[in-house]
Amino acid sequence: MAESSAATASPPSEPLCCPACHMLANSSASFSGHATCNTCRLIASLEARIDELENRIRTLDQISKQLVAEPPINCVDASVGTVSTTMTAPSQQGDSSWVTVGRARSKRKQPVGPVSPGAISKRMKPTANHQPTHVSNRFSPLASPEKPATLVIGASTLRNVRLATPSVIVKSISGARANDIESNLKVLAKANRKYSKIVIHTGTNDVRLRQSEITIQNFISVCRFAQQMSDSVTFSGPIPIRRGDEMLSRISDLNRWLSKCCANNNVGFIDNFSSFWGKPGLLKRDGIHPNPRGAYLLSRNIDRHLTEASS
Repeated sequence: MAESSAATASPPSEPLCCPACHMLANSSASFSGHATCNTCRLIASLEARIDELENRIRTLDQISKQLVAEPPINCVDASVGTVSTTMTAPSQQGDSSWVTVGRARSKRKQPVGPVSPGAISKRMKPTANHQPTHVSNRFSPLASPEKPATLVIGASTLRNVRLATPSVIVKSISGARANDIESNLKVLAKANRKYSKIVIHTGTNDVRLRQSEITIQNFISVCRFAQQMSDSVTFSGPIPIRRGDEMLSRISDLNRWLSKCCANNNVGFIDNFSSFWGKPGLLKRDGIHPNPRGAYLLSRNIDRHLTEASS
């Protein structure tokens, strides 16, 4: 009986492998009838939700900037820095027996009767001369420095970047691609902002489009516009992330193309890919954003490039 039961037993099935994360599973329940495992499909759905939320944030950010850019009400003359006071005379009414008294907003009226000369002299006191009030901005030295500052702009990878180079402005835009960075530069250009150097950090969000030709055109476009705002433009290359072999291969190809394109067009390039390669401990658990150690390394790479460019 033991031999017959052993003969009828089915051979053990081979473990299933997920093509995205290469996870092995003995049960098909971990895949639920799909090619990829349940964990990878959950991560993909969360990434799609994150992209949607980031697009909403960018839209709200652009709307808020447009509202801030609208001119204020004409109550202060900014060109001369004075506040003007306007005095209006009371309107003449058809009935001569009533006159308006009190504040301009008051509608209370009093009848006119016999008035003594002393009361008339009291009512006809000379109006005090209103001197214009001088308005100045005590933060103006900070708003218009003698030397233009350096702008470092890019995606959320720059969120925890802290640079030791003086007069550097770091602008982090969540989920930004190359075209989003160009839109922000156009807003700054309308305000007549000029910078001594501009460093653009992007790449991770652009490769998600899976459209290499469009990505290349977006990089060329943002580079040309940045060159109109500064004589020194630098691209900070992408960092390798842990999101599957396909995503890593695209980032590697983009980094290779970007380094060659910058060298051929007299544009600076910071090779962050080589600095982060083989060091997974520099990234957070999401596998995309650098942790404090990774942010320190990225800051050091940008600082080193800015120091070499200034010397």
